[in-house]
Amino acid sequence: MTTTQSDLGGRKVAHSISEVCAQTGIGRDGIYKAIQDGRLVARKLGRRTVILDSDLHGFLGALPKMGARP
Repeated sequence: MTTTQSDLGGRKVAHSISEVCAQTGIGRDGIYKAIQDGRLVARKLGRRTVILDSDLHGFLGALPKMGARP
């Protein structure tokens, strides 16, 4: 088990940038732009950048709904 997995059913609690891209369909540039803008929280473990599952869900949930009026 790696440091990014929980003990509950092997569910990952943190994801690499590549994993986030694969899961969401958002490109690396879009992910890094969201991090730079402060819309997505990322954390560093040495040279590795990880995104907590809860932060990823919060970021996705905060995206505007299509057809929604401001």
